[in-house]
Amino acid sequence: MKLAPRMIQSMEILQLPIMALKERLEEELRENEMLEDQGSDRDSPEIRAEIDRAHEEAVERPLEARELVVDDKNGEADFERLLEMSEDWPNDDYLGARKSSNRMSEEGDQYTDMMSNMVERPESLQDHLLEQFRFLECSPTVRSFGEYLLQNLDANGRLSASLPEIVQVYGEKITLDEAQTALSLIQKLEPLGVAARDLKECLLLQVTENSPYRDILITLISSHLEDLAQNRLPLIERKTGYDIEDIKDAYEVLRTLNPTPGRGFEQVSAPNVVPDLYVEPDENGQWKVRIEDEYTPRLHISKQYRELLQKGASDPKTRDYIKRKIESAKWLMESIEQRYSTLRRVAQAIVDKQTEFLEHGPEKIVPLKMQQIADVVGVHVTTVSRAVDDKWIQTPRGIYPLKRFFGGGTTNEEGDEVAWDIIRIKLKKIVEEEDKDDPLSDDALVDKLAAEGYKLARRTVTKYRKALNIPSSRQRRQY
Repeated sequence: MKLAPRMIQSMEILQLPIMALKERLEEELRENEMLEDQGSDRDSPEIRAEIDRAHEEAVERPLEARELVVDDKNGEADFERLLEMSEDWPNDDYLGARKSSNRMSEEGDQYTDMMSNMVERPESLQDHLLEQFRFLECSPTVRSFGEYLLQNLDANGRLSASLPEIVQVYGEKITLDEAQTALSLIQKLEPLGVAARDLKECLLLQVTENSPYRDILITLISSHLEDLAQNRLPLIERKTGYDIEDIKDAYEVLRTLNPTPGRGFEQVSAPNVVPDLYVEPDENGQWKVRIEDEYTPRLHISKQYRELLQKGASDPKTRDYIKRKIESAKWLMESIEQRYSTLRRVAQAIVDKQTEFLEHGPEKIVPLKMQQIADVVGVHVTTVSRAVDDKWIQTPRGIYPLKRFFGGGTTNEEGDEVAWDIIRIKLKKIVEEEDKDDPLSDDALVDKLAAEGYKLARRTVTKYRKALNIPSSRQRRQY
């Protein structure tokens, strides 16, 4: 039970991706004055050598050897261990001095760059529509209700309730005719299709007097959206009397309409992926993993406080406070070293299993389970799960999440294991090369895969077809 807090901390540190770890360490630096960052000097040869030595010791030392003594009578053994910390971690004689002017200038430049690269707040859908609405002539009652309607549009640009329901909760006196006037004005604003109550209304609002195939479009939207979704063009031809070629041309126009006109105003930010690991070939052509630690502070324990503790110049309360803070710092630093060791070993074991992927691409990925990696590394499978969670690795094939390398598979006719990713790639290629006038059914896809040595059940093929967003054979057919 005494080890539980340390084990919990170690697991939490292991699970953090690189940028979350950076934030965690910066927070620890603020809260624990015993910790300091080696800063700009961390890349000096001497410091790097000391850090590498600490990394190697973290890998080689058993966990028990790193435990503090927490239950002796007077804390003498614990205290002696703390006094020996100067021998375990890099020297910090270069600390304590003020930051150089160059360092301060560099940090100032970084802050300026960060501020200048901040994304400007984009115009919202409501702002865009309100700007147009203000130029329209209408009564104060209609204008006030119109502005209320604009604030009730969802992310797609639609109203999620009927007009009478909105009038009922509006809270001001307004007739249904006035409410309809406000709605009609808003529905004429750009982008067309906003303030619709459903998909049909949204699409119909985008059909203008000048739209090609206007009459056919209105008929298709009003009565045959489901038939279009199922590619039942001959049925539409029989029901409407329109020529199938005109229906196909109108359908192409329909596909240019926007069912979610409000989406263009959302701020979609691509996630900033920072790799935790890099894999590169060494001088012998062997794939080797290295840990990314450029972004994280280099923590060590303040020499000033260690000397204060050593000299015994402080009163007992201060002495005990320093001791506890140093102990907490030591635990954190050892958790970081343990993270380094575990993550590197797990990633290297994954890379050793997936060399074909690195050399030839995704079509050569092999089936791999976390338990296999746990057996190689000699840890519990949950440790592997935590190690790969939300971690990214830079490879010659691009940046991938570590979890990408895990997955089940099947056996081909030769008895070799084949990853499901390879099956999906094969399935997609077969569909791309099929005759679109007579697309392959799921049963035919089963036969095609079997001809290439992959025997799968029909339900499995159907599952992967849907996962790849490949429509059914009827929907893929071209008339």
